[in-house]
Amino acid sequence: MALDVRTKRVYDEADSGDGHRVLIDHVWPRGISRERARLDEWARELAPSDELRKWFDHVPERFDEFRGRYRAELADRADQVDELRARAKKGPVTIVYAARDQKHNNAVVVAELVRDG
Repeated sequence: MALDVRTKRVYDEADSGDGHRVLIDHVWPRGISRERARLDEWARELAPSDELRKWFDHVPERFDEFRGRYRAELADRADQVDELRARAKKGPVTIVYAARDQKHNNAVVVAELVRDG
């Protein structure tokens, strides 16, 4: 059974097809009101550590190593990832993030984990 897990920038319009919207950034995105974000959940604890985030610095060439290190951090939060997976079995889940790069960010990694089990 394929899970419907998506990623979306918080700056993009929310729509009804997004399902359960969860922000996984540690800090609130600049210039976005809570009303505009239309979140169901803000899971700060699923954000990468400050140390890892600063090391990665959104440099695409570091993404593969970032993915491995971040997955190791998320292993300590397996219960929360499992909760997202359980939600995705019931309907769409959209992992919301603020980064500009749509292919190299923490939401991509969390979505992979939720999908892969």
